[in-house]
Amino acid sequence: MRPIKIGMIGYGGIGRVHAMGYRSLPFHYALPAGTIQIAGVATSRPETARAAAAELGCDFWTGDYRELLAREEIEVVDVCVPNDLHAEIVEAAAAAGKHVYCEKPLAVSVAEGKRMVTAAAQAGIKTQMTFNFRFFPAILRARELMDAGFVGRIFSFRGRYYRSSYISAAKPLSWRLRKDVSGGGALFDLGSHILDVLYYLLGDFASVQASLDTLIRERPVAPGAAERAPVDVDDIALIHARTANGVLGLVEISRMGTGLVNDLSFEIFGESGAIRFNAMNPSWLEVYDVRDADQPTGGMRGFRRIETVHRYAGQKAPDWSMAPDFVRTHAECQYQFLRAVAEDRPARPSLADGLHIQAVMEAAARSSDEGRWVSIGELL
Repeated sequence: MRPIKIGMIGYGGIGRVHAMGYRSLPFHYALPAGTIQIAGVATSRPETARAAAAELGCDFWTGDYRELLAREEIEVVDVCVPNDLHAEIVEAAAAAGKHVYCEKPLAVSVAEGKRMVTAAAQAGIKTQMTFNFRFFPAILRARELMDAGFVGRIFSFRGRYYRSSYISAAKPLSWRLRKDVSGGGALFDLGSHILDVLYYLLGDFASVQASLDTLIRERPVAPGAAERAPVDVDDIALIHARTANGVLGLVEISRMGTGLVNDLSFEIFGESGAIRFNAMNPSWLEVYDVRDADQPTGGMRGFRRIETVHRYAGQKAPDWSMAPDFVRTHAECQYQFLRAVAEDRPARPSLADGLHIQAVMEAAARSSDEGRWVSIGELL
């Protein structure tokens, strides 16, 4: 891979994860030092930008992302800011001719997402969304099996992403609990991930029927504060979804899943087989093959585990037998994007893919408000 210089825009918790991913790639793929270089960082305040630069080891920092976009040596920008800033920054990056790697969800609305996709297309830049879960080796293998027709005619599917991160009523308001900044709650925060995994494996969604609810309707305005304010985003979203191929499934999303730490899972049921995966046990993809003999005494029929573990094509380290983790999926998502930039080929999941997921989420919110099935085509 030829050398590529990256500018970070935003450097909170997920920004650090992105930085870890970039730093690890030369070791994973035996790239010369300096091939992937974080050359600058922009945050909302000069003092936080200076501190971020000290962590990242880069010379350029600024409290104005436009100054970073003006740097000629920076080829790629990584957008890790609250959702309501995505559109403004991506449009500015496109105008500056920078390739864009953008955190999920794409935007706070389909209208914003359309502007972003149009700006990127007109500028001719490469784009990719941070839908990192699709880069677990087990899910990459699931895609291979789906492409090969392993499950045959698909009967139904189920996807779930549950966390317990908001079960305490003492947890204060943050930008993720404000609709004007986040666009939505659990649906946007977690739902974008599981919806993308299902989209990756099953194709476009056609329509949804959903119910959203807010389970803790007021929270402290600050840590330990007596004053409380309303929460205007969802804590849980339950979605019936139908794909463009007519397959019906269920998607469950919650930040109130008591006892569940980071539970993303899916099941796909078909005429000749089934596939299932849980991110809390990421080394394995489970498959069921109807073609296996069921005699004598059950024969070899049953779910079996495929040891997908750390099998990334071309990886030099760590050894394939090691369990994959969350940061490694980010690194692989980044690596595939940077390779697309270096090799001048399309990258996926692109902003256009992110727009499809945005439309599914907005359709789900509309369905919950209006009590009806909503076609994705109504929003695109």
